[in-house]
Amino acid sequence: MANTLSAKKRIRQTIRRTERNKARRSRMRTFIRKVEEAIASGDANAARAALQAAQPELMRAVTKGVVHKNTASRKISRLSARVKAVGAGASA
Repeated sequence: MANTLSAKKRIRQTIRRTERNKARRSRMRTFIRKVEEAIASGDANAARAALQAAQPELMRAVTKGVVHKNTASRKISRLSARVKAVGAGASA
C-alpha cells in the first residue's frame, strides 16, 4: 500500500484512467463486433455501413492511447478486406 500522498494520488489517477481506457476499448470492440455480425449475415450494405462507423472509432482509440496505430490500421485493413469479399460474393 502506498504511504506518501503523491503515491496515493497516483493510485487514484491510475484507477480513473484504467476505467476510462476500459470503456474506450469496450466501445471499440463493440463497433468491431457489429462489423463482424454484418459480415456474418451476408449483408454487404450493412457491413459497409458498419465499417464506416467503426473506422473513426478505431482511430479515436489510437489518439486516446488505448491501442497502437498499427494495431488499429491492421484491424481496419482486415475488416475492410472481409467486407469487400462479402460485396464481391453478393454481386457474383
